[in-house]
Amino acid sequence: MPAFISHLVCPRCGSRFDPHKAHNLCTACASPLLAEYDLEKVQSAVDKATLARRGESMWRYLELLPVVDPTHIVSFGEGFTPLLSIAALTRDWGLEAVWLKDDGLNPTGSFKARGASCGISKARELGIREVALPTAGNAGGAWACYGAAAGLRVHVAMPRDAPVINQLECRLYGADLVLVDGLISDAGKRIAQGVREHDWFDVSTLKEPYRIEGKKTLGLEIAEQLDWQLPDAILYPAGGGVGIIGIWRGLQQLKAIGWVTGELPRLIVVQAEGCAPLVKAFEEGRADSEFWPDARTFASGLRVPKALGDFLVLRAVRETGGTAVAVSDAQCGEMMKLLAGRTGIFAAPEGAATLAAAKILRERGDLTARDRVVLINTGSALKYPEAMGEALAMQ
Repeated sequence: MPAFISHLVCPRCGSRFDPHKAHNLCTACASPLLAEYDLEKVQSAVDKATLARRGESMWRYLELLPVVDPTHIVSFGEGFTPLLSIAALTRDWGLEAVWLKDDGLNPTGSFKARGASCGISKARELGIREVALPTAGNAGGAWACYGAAAGLRVHVAMPRDAPVINQLECRLYGADLVLVDGLISDAGKRIAQGVREHDWFDVSTLKEPYRIEGKKTLGLEIAEQLDWQLPDAILYPAGGGVGIIGIWRGLQQLKAIGWVTGELPRLIVVQAEGCAPLVKAFEEGRADSEFWPDARTFASGLRVPKALGDFLVLRAVRETGGTAVAVSDAQCGEMMKLLAGRTGIFAAPEGAATLAAAKILRERGDLTARDRVVLINTGSALKYPEAMGEALAMQ
């Protein structure tokens, strides 16, 4: 296979790095690195007709993913999850064309399977044997799963009050799991210590360049599933925000190779009221966010007090004319019940947050009746038994 990935680039200082060697952050300015591709080569190698004949997983977009030798790919069929119309529900609010991208149907029950599949596959190709990451829950389970399949040792740290199911799956997959008192930021400190002491490869959010490439396929799939006609807005529940950066970059790449035209969708960040650093930064006109003290929400994936890639999330939102909105846990719980009871979709609280946000945005005029809107459900409610109980108890 030819190598379509051309280089890694720092979005802050422009430094370039060899994608065929292992890298974490930019050595010049400690910024996350992003993967770039030879898009002319991609354009010559594949077209929409060829793509349509391929298997229904995220790896159908191989030319826009970083693995050079497909024999290194570790896959359980992740990606190409359904894009489901929920207009019958949202029509009551004056939204006539709304779809929900249900990533709760991925292996390991969340969209984290995308990043883990890509990140583990590239780590395997680069000869890495041990990886480490902090997690709010689902990423740890996903990386433990794909690491087990690849024969890599996975070290995970997560908050002690993370969902019990995430703790159990990490242990069942054979990961080295440490529970810490505090938030994901505290788990990150424990992983950083292990990286220094044991030379593990750090695969924390945006501390390596390839998790985002797996998440990017969300945007590629949405475009293809809508017959290459981009929606007007995409609502994304942002903790670390990797997915929204990936969608933004993926759609830019599709536009560059001529597969989509027109304006990119407005990218809209959705966070919890108890942990909304990106919303606060957007509203204040800041280029990056501040650490959110005493972060609280039952949507554990949104309990990220400071995202390493915050400046990229905010750039994506502003460049596409998007916005940011915070919702309450009570609103998330209400929408979990509404989605389940009206559509049969078993959404995680993070995914339900996007439906709550859509209602708010319609009421305040940010979304119109004519807008074609996509909501991202990042996980299955089955991964959140504690949150399900809380949602059912809410009036």
